[in-house]
Amino acid sequence: MRIQGTPGDTMLAAMKGVYIVAQTPFDADAGIDLASVDTLVDFYCRHGADGFTVLGVSGEAGKLTEAESLAVANRYIARAAGRPVIVGVSSPNLAQLSQLTAKVMDAGAAGVMIAPASGIRTDDELARYFDHVFTAIGDVPVVLQDFPGATNVGMSVPAILSLVERHPQIQAIKQEDLPSLNKITRLRQGGGRRVAILTGNNAMYLPLELARGVDGPMAGFSYPEMLSGVYRLHTQGDTDAANDLFERYLPLLRYEAMGFWGVAARKEVMRRRGAIRHATMRQPGPALTAEDHREIDALVARVEARLAEAA
Repeated sequence: MRIQGTPGDTMLAAMKGVYIVAQTPFDADAGIDLASVDTLVDFYCRHGADGFTVLGVSGEAGKLTEAESLAVANRYIARAAGRPVIVGVSSPNLAQLSQLTAKVMDAGAAGVMIAPASGIRTDDELARYFDHVFTAIGDVPVVLQDFPGATNVGMSVPAILSLVERHPQIQAIKQEDLPSLNKITRLRQGGGRRVAILTGNNAMYLPLELARGVDGPMAGFSYPEMLSGVYRLHTQGDTDAANDLFERYLPLLRYEAMGFWGVAARKEVMRRRGAIRHATMRQPGPALTAEDHREIDALVARVEARLAEAA
């Protein structure tokens, strides 16, 4: 395994901006479409991505083989051309988690994202689990994912702050425990070592979460220029303009927030925008109906009309 040196020296400790949660493109037969990884990275970069998070929940990581996961991560790292790539490696199998971690770090990943394993019920169990994780992976920069909607594991603010102090490898938190706002405030006010906090949940609450102190979105959307635009306007102090921009996209953003069904809609919009060749979801997964396509037509037309009015 490649050792990264002192965790505090890594770029994750001060990460800011838009870290796009990237999709995994499949071809018409549900095989990995690496060529579409290239066009998707280029699409995200044109629209303001500062970095990428791959093999997350909405990236359908749970439907990939280990070899496919490595191939997808490597292609993103290569195409990102220096932009940091965070790779999701969460797994109940610590041997697989540590092996994938070692391989993607050797390939040039900026760090890995890890969520607690399902089944953890107490703070003591949580602490023991991450003791085992960091014994297995060593000195690798980590984004701690707080997403009980997917893991069924609740992490209290004191438990998260304890993990941050106990493990200097934890450089950032992906905070997507709803309701998120007060938890963000409590984490920011908790003292101790400062780590980056980025928000997920499809960026549904992005302006409010930026006001609470997050360092940017770690989310996906078929119009990533909204994510980067809202972030830039907010950091420039123009919160009214940031909210106006956010609201122009809100109906479509909300539509894409419906779990894996929303991911299917997002892929379809990105196919229409030329970012990927196919909108295929690997099974088990939803298939869009003719009525779904009509709804997407209307929502995209609404977004485009509101953008034209604003222009």
